Amino acid sequence: MDGPQGVSPFGGGHEQVVFCQDEASGLRAIVAIWSTALGPGLGGTRFYPYADEHAALADVLALSRAMAYKASLAGLDLGGGKAVIIGDPHRDKSEARLRAYGRFVESLHGRYYTACDVGTFPEDMDLIARETSYVTGRTTEHGGAGDSSVLTAFGVFQGMRASAEFVWGAPSLSGRRVGVAGVGKVGRHLVGHLVEDGADVVVADVDPRAVEAVRTAHPSVKAVADTAALVREPLDVYAPCALGGALDDETVSVLSARIVCGGANNQLAHTGTEDLLAAREIVYAPDYCVNAGGLIQVADELEGFSFDRAKARATRIYSTTLDVLHRAKAEGVAPSNAADRIAEQRMREVSRLRGVWLP
Repeated sequence: MDGPQGVSPFGGGHEQVVFCQDEASGLRAIVAIWSTALGPGLGGTRFYPYADEHAALADVLALSRAMAYKASLAGLDLGGGKAVIIGDPHRDKSEARLRAYGRFVESLHGRYYTACDVGTFPEDMDLIARETSYVTGRTTEHGGAGDSSVLTAFGVFQGMRASAEFVWGAPSLSGRRVGVAGVGKVGRHLVGHLVEDGADVVVADVDPRAVEAVRTAHPSVKAVADTAALVREPLDVYAPCALGGALDDETVSVLSARIVCGGANNQLAHTGTEDLLAAREIVYAPDYCVNAGGLIQVADELEGFSFDRAKARATRIYSTTLDVLHRAKAEGVAPSNAADRIAEQRMREVSRLRGVWLP
C-alpha cells in the first residue's frame, strides 16, 4: 500500500470531493474527504491564490489524504479532510465569502469539520461558524482553541527532539544548527522552542516582516536571503515550515543537515525523494507525524477545549516519531513507509467496525 504520497489503501481514492461556488460572494472552493474510516474528516481551510483550479484541486487532494494518515498516526478518531478557497486572502477575503463557504460545509452534515490553515485564522472560523456548527479552531472568546500553530510548532519540536535522540543519542537541539524555512504561524513558534533549547537558529522567509519579527523577539537568530541560501548553509537540522514540495531533488542534493523535520505538509516533491534522502544518510521525520499538534489542538476543541490536555497529547509526538524511526530502521524501509504502515493498520482495523461515516 502507498500512503499519503500515493494511492488509497481502500481502493481508488477519495470518498468525496465537492466543488463549491457562490457567485454573489465570489466564493470558489473545494472540499476533499479522503477517508472517514476512523470518523468524520477534520482539516483546515487553506485560502490561497492558486494559479488555476487544477492547482487548487491537486493541493486539496494531497492535503486531505495526508490528514487521514495524520489523524490515524496521532491516535485520533477522525478521518482526513481538507478545503481550499481560491483567492488572495489579503484582497479577496470577506465576511460574505466566508459565510457562503460555511453554508457549503454545513451541507456536508458533519462528514467534514473545518479549521484554520494557511491564509485563515480563528477569527475567520468565528465567521464561518455563523453558518455551520461543523467548525473548530475558533477564538478563545468563543470557547475555541485559538491559534493551532502553537501546538503544531510544539509537536514539530517534539519530533525534532526524537530525531535528535535517534541520530545523536540525546533528545536535545542544544548546540545544533537548525535552519527554519518559513517563520510565519508555525515557524516563529518553533524558533522560540529551539532558542530556548539552546540551538543556533538561522531562518529565511519570503516575507521580510516575518523575519524582522522573529529577529526582534530572538536577536541571536541569523537570517539569510532566501530558502535557496538557507539549504546551502551548514546545518544539523533543516525544518521546512512553509508550503509543500520543499524537498525537491536540488534541495536534497545540497543539504548538509543530518535531519529534516519541519511543519510543512507534503514536503516530499515526488515519491523518489525519500530514496535520495536515504542515499545521503539524511533522516527524514515524516511531516504528517511531527506536525500533528495543530490537528490534536483543534480536535480537542470538539470535547470542550483544554490546552493542558491537548498539549499532553501533542507531547506523545516524541514517542510516536521515535517509534517510526526505529521501525523504519528495523524493517529496512524509509521512515514515511514505516509511518504509513502504522497509520494504515489502524485505519484497516477500525474500518472493519464501521463503514463510511454517516452522522
